[in-house]
Amino acid sequence: MVTIPEFYEGKNVLITGATGFMGKVLLEKLLRSCPGVKAAYVLVRPKAGQAPDARIADMINCKLFDRLREEQPDFAEKIVAVNSDLTQPDLDLSTEDQETLTGCINIVFHCAATIRFNEPLKDAMQLNVLATQKMVNLAHRMKHLEVFIHVSTAYAHCDRELIEEVVYPPPVDYRKLIDTLEWMDDKLVSLMTPKLLGERPNTYTYTKALAEQLVQQECGNLNVAIIRPSIVGASWKEPFPGWIDNFNGPSGIFIAAGKGILRTMRASNNAVADLVPVDVVINTTLAAAWYSGSQRHARPRSMLVYNCTTGGINPFHWGEVEYCINMTFKTNPLEQAFRRPNVNLRSNPFTNQYWTTVSHTLPALLYDGFLMLTGQKPR
Repeated sequence: MVTIPEFYEGKNVLITGATGFMGKVLLEKLLRSCPGVKAAYVLVRPKAGQAPDARIADMINCKLFDRLREEQPDFAEKIVAVNSDLTQPDLDLSTEDQETLTGCINIVFHCAATIRFNEPLKDAMQLNVLATQKMVNLAHRMKHLEVFIHVSTAYAHCDRELIEEVVYPPPVDYRKLIDTLEWMDDKLVSLMTPKLLGERPNTYTYTKALAEQLVQQECGNLNVAIIRPSIVGASWKEPFPGWIDNFNGPSGIFIAAGKGILRTMRASNNAVADLVPVDVVINTTLAAAWYSGSQRHARPRSMLVYNCTTGGINPFHWGEVEYCINMTFKTNPLEQAFRRPNVNLRSNPFTNQYWTTVSHTLPALLYDGFLMLTGQKPR
């Protein structure tokens, strides 16, 4: 069996979502650990007046790529920025770019998605379902494609008690929903959304479940695998411990608690905080592509699904998270902290509301009153 670096040697890889949190780590790890890879094509749209090339140039200047830059000074030459918008017909790819990608790509990592929980259903469908459909259609035209990796989420089927490594039936037929949303106005869609979501908490998990079913239904003879990470947090080891580039999810909670701003939050101390380091997720993703690609004649015929989670093996509870946050920030306080860190998790909604009023609302009102008395603008 070939090793992982040997599998990627001489291959052309296509990555969507390369400017996102996981996409950056995937690109860095791929180029650093598999130096024989031929090229990494990244689909990037222009943003804030910046062309795709300029966005990638800015991105690789961050600290995340320092280790790669030291080991391979010319690594940027392998990165090919392709002008693309996943929400547009044909991914907004030029005819020339389409010919290039269909003629040379060997491996696809589809990481792009909207992760906003409150995204309107139409927008979430556009980014998480329709964009995936366009990527699958593009993959069917690729002459040398060996494996297609779709990054989903462990919470795509959070309405189930047991989530196994299989694709479950979707809440609705994604084709019918796509057709329905085409003629509905935003107001009507907004009214229908709660009924459509059912027991799912948000449009993110709902559309991710639909995207999995789409991939299964439309992959045809493509060699496809699905990766389902849980709550992706800062890096554990690579390229260095603790790297993160956003305040989404748990990192935002940690910073707010460390600054003394967040004092109470509704959560069960006994619930599992299924946090998984981003480098573990990326290692799993690269290894899944290697296994699916190198063992495609020996592995099971069914689509492979990988639940990349920690809760079932090494559970970490929210009560432990509370303790670690308070102890860490008391020992190593953040600069310009608003108050002494002391966050508490409460499962009782009435107790949580009381402490929200006492710890958050009243201090905020008092501070605004002070600002008004001193002639300053209230916050």
